[in-house]
Amino acid sequence: MNTRILVTLSLFVAMGVALHAAIPGFFNGMKPDMMLLMMFLGIILFPSIKYVSLLGVLTGVLSALTTQFPAGQLPNIIDKILTAFIFYLLFLAVKKFAQNTVSAAVLTAVGTVISGVIFLTAALLIVGLPGGAGFTALFLAVVIPATVLNTVAMVILYPIVQSILKRSNIVSVQS
Repeated sequence: MNTRILVTLSLFVAMGVALHAAIPGFFNGMKPDMMLLMMFLGIILFPSIKYVSLLGVLTGVLSALTTQFPAGQLPNIIDKILTAFIFYLLFLAVKKFAQNTVSAAVLTAVGTVISGVIFLTAALLIVGLPGGAGFTALFLAVVIPATVLNTVAMVILYPIVQSILKRSNIVSVQS
C-alpha cells in the first residue's frame, strides 16, 4: 500500500470522526453521518479494493465508537462495511461514463440513502428502533436530511480535494 495514500485516507477518516462526533444526535439518537462523506471521497479518489476494505472497517469501528444511537455499535459496523463495497461497485459502474463533481454528488446521494437503509435495517433486526420510532420516521427525519447535507458537502469538497491532490502529486486525478 502506498504510504502517501494511506496518510491521505487517514486524514479523511480523522475529519470524518471529528464531524461524526461533533454533530449531536437529534432524532432518537440518530444524526447525519458526515463520516460517510469522507469514506465516499476516499473511495472515489483511491478506488482500490484494499483501500475500500480499509475504509469500510475503519469508518465502521470509529462510527460505532462515536454513535449516540442506542446499541448502534454493531449496526454502524455492518452499515459502513457493506456501504463501502456497494458504493465501490456503483463507482466502478459509473466511472466509465463520467468522473466529475456531478457524478460524485449523485453517487454520494445514492450511497447515503443505501447506508441509511442498511443501518436502519440492521438496527431494526439486531436491537430494535429506539423510542418506538418507525423505520419510515427515522428515514425521513435523518436519512433524507443527511443525504442532502452529504451531497452538498461533496459538491463543495470534491473539486477542492481533487485540486489539492493534483498539486501535491499524491495521485494523478482525472478531470
